[in-house]
Amino acid sequence: MDSKFVSIANFKPDLRSAKSTRIQRGLAIRLFRIATLICLDAFALTLAWSLGVFYGTPLESPWTNQKSFLILTLALEIGIIATKGLYKAGIHRRNYIGLLKTISLSKVFLLFIAFLYEPNHYVSRSTYLIFWFLSVTFICSERYLFDVITKLLRKKGAIRHPIFLITEAEEKENHTHIIERESCYTIQGIADSSCLDLLKREATFEYLRRQGIVEAFVSWSAIKNRLYVCWHFHTAGITLRILPTKSEFRHPKSIFWMIGEVPCMTIPAPIITGSDFWVKRCFDLCCSVILLSILSPVYLLIALLIKLDSPGPVFFRQERIGLHCRRFKIWKFRTMVANAEKLQASLEAKNEIKDGVLFKMKDDPRVTRVGKLLRRYSLDELPQLFNVFLGEMSLVGPRPLPVRDVEKFKTKHFIRQEVLPGITGLWQVSGRSDIENFEDAVKLDINYIENWSLCLDLNILLKTVKVVLQKTGAY
Repeated sequence: MDSKFVSIANFKPDLRSAKSTRIQRGLAIRLFRIATLICLDAFALTLAWSLGVFYGTPLESPWTNQKSFLILTLALEIGIIATKGLYKAGIHRRNYIGLLKTISLSKVFLLFIAFLYEPNHYVSRSTYLIFWFLSVTFICSERYLFDVITKLLRKKGAIRHPIFLITEAEEKENHTHIIERESCYTIQGIADSSCLDLLKREATFEYLRRQGIVEAFVSWSAIKNRLYVCWHFHTAGITLRILPTKSEFRHPKSIFWMIGEVPCMTIPAPIITGSDFWVKRCFDLCCSVILLSILSPVYLLIALLIKLDSPGPVFFRQERIGLHCRRFKIWKFRTMVANAEKLQASLEAKNEIKDGVLFKMKDDPRVTRVGKLLRRYSLDELPQLFNVFLGEMSLVGPRPLPVRDVEKFKTKHFIRQEVLPGITGLWQVSGRSDIENFEDAVKLDINYIENWSLCLDLNILLKTVKVVLQKTGAY
């Protein structure tokens, strides 16, 4: 067993954490583009408003006399345009039908606000209609001119995004042609799928960082270990664009995107990479300290009950396999007789998990009377807050399994060992002990890793409280 999994490097970080916190690649140019569009839209709306007031029928109104109402108008309209995603790159900023609908919607909102504020003193109908017509005309025109000027500059080699292409030799020419046809990318390098192999991966990402690569175009068929690779790009702050293949596989974090007329998948990088994981660790640390302080009387009461119920220690410490297959001692309140582990061999034939990887019995004869109560409400897990405090576990993550269970792992199961184990997880709130097939549990763990976010962790914690109180699947 040792040669099977303990040889994995002991100091590799959690799959979800970056080596250092860094800003998303290419963020500055994106923010500059958005700021430029907002300024152009504000100028277009101001001009449309001025011409509407000048050529429309005069009407004494605070809306035409006070600048604060013009600022309100600009903020509302630009806010609605931003909400509709019309400041995003590519086809979004050129969505003229979307702009027409959004500007019209903002005009209706302005009319509604004016009616609530002072029904008889907005602007004349002619001013309102001229403002609406010129707003649509000017914004669509400046967006078109912005696009024309951008294309001209890019044809001359300016304001292009530095990208790296990873594709197989037989797809190289086709994928290069697709990228170059867009005229907004500069291909800084091309490599085959071997650059993402385990031995070359670190060197590849170090090269991408040195070259200032903003986006990486990767043929989906070139990615051998999708989950690992997607997280590497994610934590490097590099946007991953998946070039089309015949495969229908879709990554959970992906969104569809067009390069010319070719549909592709994009897995965007977060704005600040690596920060979420360290926020999670700080949250774990603070919660463990607070909960250990608050629950100390409960710990003492449980310890007393265990001592009165059966001979043996209060705590049960068992060797478990944690992050990157490192062994550590998990803390639990003892719920079984003192020699429970020695008795397990004689009970293997009664294991209720179908594939035999885990060991579960609903009526385990080794469980004590107090132990049954503790298990029913998961109180036996409370000492694992010590493991969280020490950084061996997290509040949320795949459950750390005993050595006996991990010895029966297949190669594909070890992906769950690439993240910090948790007290609770998606597996626990989706059935707990009622899950009878280990493969189903692994699917839930992988689903958690792929879709991980701080919001998902908080959602699982809230569901855990509900599951514990309902005693769902607890034994």
